[in-house]
Amino acid sequence: MDVTITDPCAPALAPVPDRPLPRTPRELFDALPPLPGLLVEVIDGRLVARRRDALEHASAAMLLFEAFLPLLDERRWQACTGNVGVCLDGTHEPVVPDLVLAPLGCPRWEERELLSSGLVLVAEVVSKGSAEDDRLKKPAIYAGGGVPVFLLVDPLTRPASVTVHSDPKEGRYQVTSTVPFGREILIPHPIGCTLDTSVFEEVV
Repeated sequence: MDVTITDPCAPALAPVPDRPLPRTPRELFDALPPLPGLLVEVIDGRLVARRRDALEHASAAMLLFEAFLPLLDERRWQACTGNVGVCLDGTHEPVVPDLVLAPLGCPRWEERELLSSGLVLVAEVVSKGSAEDDRLKKPAIYAGGGVPVFLLVDPLTRPASVTVHSDPKEGRYQVTSTVPFGREILIPHPIGCTLDTSVFEEVV
């Protein structure tokens, strides 16, 4: 079992009497005490703890949320930004996307986390600490969990860009499209709308 702690200030786990040691990343995740200020996920079999990202990162997630507001009202969907866990179908590994769109009544795992196969979209905003996982690991993770659309906002590329992954099959997204900030991009079924990515230009 691999454990990655990217914050040197993260508190150490105290032993708990009469409780068996965690054997899997999921069990270790479930055994963690509250870790204020840290985002904790299991990525590709690794328990990863990171500091919550900078203001610009949170602003980009909020701008994306605001862009979807008309659609949320129309479809009666719910949106969550950066604080709701998602349980991946199959592996049961927990992840925390920067934005989640889900229908009301989306199935849950043990009432704590939304099941990935019930979502309509997840989005990640790339930061320096998450770049490799967001760009290289998360597409396969979300496709394997049955998420129909994965949207990646990447202010660190030159030029800054937005990528939409869609049509998951056999653990991979079959369709990928990328545009620089400032252009429109189609977000396909089940979203079915066009996103004006110029909303992100103020956070670059």
